[in-house]
Amino acid sequence: MKNIHPEFAYQSRELGIQIEDTLGDPPDKRNYATVVKSLLGEYAKGSGIDDVNFLSFALADSLQFNDPAGLLAQSARYEEGDAPKVLKMVSCDNAEASKALENIAASDPELARKAIITAFLFKNHNRWTEEDHSLESLQEGEDNEDDENEDRLEPGHDIEHLFDQRGDE
Repeated sequence: MKNIHPEFAYQSRELGIQIEDTLGDPPDKRNYATVVKSLLGEYAKGSGIDDVNFLSFALADSLQFNDPAGLLAQSARYEEGDAPKVLKMVSCDNAEASKALENIAASDPELARKAIITAFLFKNHNRWTEEDHSLESLQEGEDNEDDENEDRLEPGHDIEHLFDQRGDE
């Protein structure tokens, strides 16, 4: 398992929520297909929304991930990456998705890179983990540390040094 940048983990979770919300309960695949087609049409025209999740939502089902190890390695950095390299790691099985990706890659390569990696991570949950920054995890880490500077009081321990020597002057 590989740790990825926390922002990619967040974006991947958000993509899952968007897809789940669009599908609805019970799942309406026709509605989902209509939304994806609409988004792809907008991006193919070059007028799509400048949003990582919308683009990854539009492309997720059309992307073929040709270099999973390379994409996983690229997920370590969110802000700056090698967009041309990432673009070479995927292909599209849909002409409109391919045109949408080409348009975005030309106008905003970083958006394309982030959307590709987000879609990859969403489709490949089992290949990555994220660092646990939860309160429980941080407290557990503190409990396990052996802090030599911490004062440890034992019965009979001299504690006079803990009190203000000057008092209320």
